[in-house]
Amino acid sequence: MRVLGLMSGTSADGIDAVLVEFKGDPSKPKWRILNSVSFVYPLSTRKKILQVGQGLKISMKDWLKLSEEITELNAQTAIACDSGSTAELIGCHGQTVWHRSPTNSQRGATLQMLHGPLLANILNRTVVYDFRSKDIALGGHGAPLVPLVDESLIGRVNGWRGILNLGGIANLTIIPPKTGFEKNSFCIGWDCGPANSLIDLAIEQSSNSCLSFDKNGNLASMGIPKMKVIEEWLKEPFFQQPPPRSTGREQFGLIDLQKRKFQVGEVSKEDFLSTITTFTASIVSQDLDFLFKRRKIRLIELLVAGGGSQNIYLMKQLERKCRGVCIKKINEIGIPSQFREALAFATLAWWNMLGRKVDASHITGSKKSLTFGVRVDP
Repeated sequence: MRVLGLMSGTSADGIDAVLVEFKGDPSKPKWRILNSVSFVYPLSTRKKILQVGQGLKISMKDWLKLSEEITELNAQTAIACDSGSTAELIGCHGQTVWHRSPTNSQRGATLQMLHGPLLANILNRTVVYDFRSKDIALGGHGAPLVPLVDESLIGRVNGWRGILNLGGIANLTIIPPKTGFEKNSFCIGWDCGPANSLIDLAIEQSSNSCLSFDKNGNLASMGIPKMKVIEEWLKEPFFQQPPPRSTGREQFGLIDLQKRKFQVGEVSKEDFLSTITTFTASIVSQDLDFLFKRRKIRLIELLVAGGGSQNIYLMKQLERKCRGVCIKKINEIGIPSQFREALAFATLAWWNMLGRKVDASHITGSKKSLTFGVRVDP
C-alpha cells in the first residue's frame, strides 16, 4: 500500500511529507520511500503557532482561521509530494499547540490543529489523524509515538539500540537486542526534555528574529558552557522522573528560557547558547545513565535524527557525554533524518487501516492496546 505521511513537530518550522510503499508483515514490513518534500511555514504562520502555544489569547474566529490555514498547508504539501495522487491513504499528525502530561491528580490532554474531514475532501483520499487522543483517554501520555514504530522500521541488532530524536523536544527509543536472554524485552521510549525549543527561542531573541536557529551550532561553539548551572538543572524533578514521561513547549518554552537566563546570569549570548545546547546533551547522557542504573541496559549505538542532528556542536557534546556509545546519524542506516517522523505517522496510518492494535504501555503508559488515529473518508 502507498501511504503519504505528513508531520509538523514542536519546532513548528514547517511540514515534512513522505510518500512510502509498504509491503508484507506489518510488524516487520518491507518499505520504500518514493518521494519526500519539506514545506517551510510562512513566518507569520509560525509566529502565530508559537505564540498560541505560549498562551496568546486569540478570538475563536482567528483560531478557526489558523486551523484551516494549517490544514490547507498540509494539503499543499501532500500534493507537492504526491502530485499523481498515487497514495491510497494519508496519515497526518497536524500541528501540536498544547500538551498536558498526566499526573496523579489530573488526566493528560493534547491538542493538534487540523481539520481531518477538510483535508480528506481537499485531497479526495482517506485520512487518518488525531493520533494521540485515544492513548490519553486510556491513561497514556499520548507521547512520544514515534518509538511505537521504530522497532518495526529500523529493526534489532546484537545489543541494545537507541534512537534519539532532536526536534523541539528530545525523545529516546530503546530497542532490545535480537539475540540473548534480553531478546524478549519490550521496546521502550520517553521524552527527555528540551532539544531545539530553548535554543531556537534564544537565537530569535538575541538576533531580533533575524535568525531562527543556530546553524551548525556555530554560535554555541564560540561560548563556554556553565557546567555548575547545568548540574543544578539536571536535578529538577522532571529530569529525575522515570518513564513514561512526556513534555512540550508548554514546559520548555519562553517562560522556562527566561528563568534559565536569569539563573545563568550576565554572560555573552555565545556562553548562554553553549550552556543550553550542552544542557540538552547532558539530559540525554543522564537519561542513559539512569537507564543503566534502573534497568541494567547499556546501549551499543545511538542513532540521532531530527533537526538537532545537523547541529555540529550539539553532536560533539553528545559524543563527549555519552562515552562508550557509538553515536551516528540515522541517515547512515538508510532513514532520512528529516523524514523519520513523517514516515512514522505514515506507518501508524497504515496500521490503522489494517486494524492493527499496538501495546503502548511501555512507552506512553496507556492501559490497553489500541489502534492509533481516527479515520475519515472523503
